[in-house]
Parts: sequence; C-alpha cells; structure tokens
Amino acid sequence: MEPGSMENLSIVYRSRDFLVVNKHWDVRIDSKTWRETLTLQKQLRHRFPELADPDTYYGFRFCHQLDFSTSGALCVALNKAAAGSAYKCFKERRVTKAYLALVRGHIQESRMTISYAIGRNSTEGRAHTMCIEGTQGCENPKPSFTELVVLEHGLYAGDPVSKVLLQPLTGRTHQLRVHCSALGHPIVGDLTYGQASGREDQPFRMMLHAFYLRIPTQAECVEARTPDPFVPTLDASWSPHTLVQPLDQLVQVLRTAPDPEPTEGGPGPCSPSMPLPGPGQHPPPPAKPPETEAQRASCLQWLSEWALEPDN
Repeated sequence: MEPGSMENLSIVYRSRDFLVVNKHWDVRIDSKTWRETLTLQKQLRHRFPELADPDTYYGFRFCHQLDFSTSGALCVALNKAAAGSAYKCFKERRVTKAYLALVRGHIQESRMTISYAIGRNSTEGRAHTMCIEGTQGCENPKPSFTELVVLEHGLYAGDPVSKVLLQPLTGRTHQLRVHCSALGHPIVGDLTYGQASGREDQPFRMMLHAFYLRIPTQAECVEARTPDPFVPTLDASWSPHTLVQPLDQLVQVLRTAPDPEPTEGGPGPCSPSMPLPGPGQHPPPPAKPPETEAQRASCLQWLSEWALEPDN
C-alpha cells in the first residue's frame, strides 16, 4: 500500500455543499505544528485551492473527526449553511457511520452489542488515552455502545484474525478501539490499545477504516461508501478462510434503513443512535438521556470552531 502524499487524495462524494474524502491512514486532519508537512487540510488546499475559506481557521470545515491512524470517509462542508445543517444531524444523532476492522482472534458470536462505559485514563504514563469503567484510573466513565457484526475469519501474518463491521451508537473518544480491546479482540496494528507483546509494531497500519457514512441534511442526503481496504489483493498478509456474513448484504440494509426523524431539542451529541441492522434479532437500542448543559456547550463549541464565520 502506498503511503499518503499531497497528491493521492481520494474524493468519494462531491456536491455544491459537501465533499466526502477517503482519508489516508496516518494522516492528521489538521495541525497547528509546522512540522506536520502532510495533513488532510493541506491536501485539500492543494487539490481545491478555490474552495478554501479564508474566514475559517483551517480553511475547510470538517464535519467530524477521524483518528490519525484511522482511514476512510470524512465529510467536509463547503460553506457555513452546509456546516450548520450537518451539525444539526450530528446533534440529533441522525448520522449513520459504519467501520471495517481487523481484530485479533476469532470472535465466536456472529453479532453483539458492546456496552462498556468509557472514561478518561488518569494513570501515569497513559495520558490522552481512554479506559473502561472499573479499571484503575478510569475517570468519569460514560455509557458507550457499539454494534459489532463478524464478516470473516482468517489469518493475518499467520495469526487468527476476524474481519468485523462496527457501528458506534455513541461517540466517545477512541470508542471502537477501546471496546474491541476490552472485548479481548484488539484492532490489529493498534499501538495504544493493542497487545503488549510488541506484535502490533509489525502491521504497516492500524486496521480500522471508516467504511460508510450517511448524513441526511434537510437539503441533501450525503451518502458515501469507501472501498474496502482489507482484502487480500491489497494486503497479502490478510488471508480470509471463512465467510460469516457478506458485507454487501449489510451495506444494502444500511442504505435502506430509514433515517431517524428530525427532532426539535432532541438528544445531544453523546446519546445513542439506531443500532446496526443485520440478520437475526438485535437487542433494543439503549435509552436516550436528555441533553446536558455540558453536551449543549460542546455542541456550541463545535459549531463555533467548524461552522461559523466571523460576523464582520
């Protein structure tokens, strides 16, 4: 797989108001540090200089975030009104996101809901990492839910691995990585939450990819599916041997699932969204708590940073 460069920016959706890019792994969205020679923001400025907005700090309004090591679909709003409409969808938990991952071991259950509460890790040497409730140094854990469906079993560099589809029903920092690790099946190549034996240094990347994104704004439905990077033709170390659930079937169900209705004063950005549709009976979605003042303040901060232009 070729490393990220200024030239290889892949666009998977484009309209007058939005872009969806297929972000490369190990590329930051933006950075205030001059040493960061390659960021998504710089790639966008290089490819679309005419779309950069001088009234915004970064030049482009990123509607959400992806970790440095995570690849895949990332939405960019091209004007203030579009950013506001996307923000409203995120605030009302109307956005559908699904990720692909390779995780250690063969998961025996074909689907499950992971429900470990996630908090910040205050342990010395683990700053800026997250942890699950009940572990040492875990502060302020909050309810967190992830839907997991097993797609394939196989081997990665000779070790047993499962390919899974993940849908975060809440939006905690590092949620998918923490939940997979807590399950005993950390993501392959995850240096922070992976196995401590040093094996995660061997894969060329962390195997987590934002595969599907749908943002049903009032003006348009922004929908994008990125190519699956976890196939043997792209990575010879990955050798699947047992098909558990065809990916295309799950994508079809995702695409035809109705969007949640818009609400006035609806749930906040940390409340659960609808669970991933799939075969069999799934557990009911967790209850939606009312929006707190902290969540409302977080929404306003997000909007001020990414969506608003100066009045003057």
